[in-house]
Amino acid sequence: MPIASTIWQQVKYLPKGRPFSSRRFVGLGSRSAVGKALARLVSAGELERITRGIYMRPKISPYVGSVRPSALAVIRVIAKQNHETIQVHGAEAVRAFHLSTQMQTKPVLYTSGSSREIQIGALTIRLRHVSPEKLQHAGTKVGLALVALFYLGSNGVIPTSVTKIKSQLTPAELKQLAACKMPAWMSKALAGPPPG
Repeated sequence: MPIASTIWQQVKYLPKGRPFSSRRFVGLGSRSAVGKALARLVSAGELERITRGIYMRPKISPYVGSVRPSALAVIRVIAKQNHETIQVHGAEAVRAFHLSTQMQTKPVLYTSGSSREIQIGALTIRLRHVSPEKLQHAGTKVGLALVALFYLGSNGVIPTSVTKIKSQLTPAELKQLAACKMPAWMSKALAGPPPG
C-alpha cells in the first residue's frame, strides 16, 4: 500500500482542524517518502499544512470559511514532538490574573527547548528558553501563578497583587504553589506579612 494511503488511513478519522505532527508516521518510510506522501495529500485537499511538520484535516465553516487551530494548540503539538515543556509568558500570566491589561505585541511563550521563532500562517510566535523554575506546573493555574510572580519580580510583587493571585487558586493549588522551587523573596511574599 502506498505511504500516502497508509497515512490517510491513520488520519481520516482525526477531528477536522486538530493539528498533528508528521513524526507520527516515522515508521512508515524514510523522512523524504513520508514528506512526499503528505505533500500529495495536501495537493489532493485531504490535508492542510499549518507550519513545518504540522498538518491537519481541513475544517470549513459555512460562516468563516477555513478554520485554523489556535496557535497554542499548534505549539503544543510541536512541544510534544520535541519533548519540550511550554509555559505561558509572565506578561500573559499577569494579564490572566487581571493585574495588567497590557497585551503582548508578539506572542512569546517560555520553553525548555531552544529559543526560536515559529511561523504559523501570518503569526510569528517566539519561544524563549527559560530555567526549569519557570516551567514548574506548566499548563496549570499553579504554573500561571508562578510565572506571574516571577514576571512581577521582587520589586513588583506587592501584597495586593499576591492577594489577587491567591484568591483565584484553590487551597490545593495554593499548597502546590508553596511547594514550588522559588527564590526567597517569592516565598516571603506568598507567606504574607508576619502576624503582629
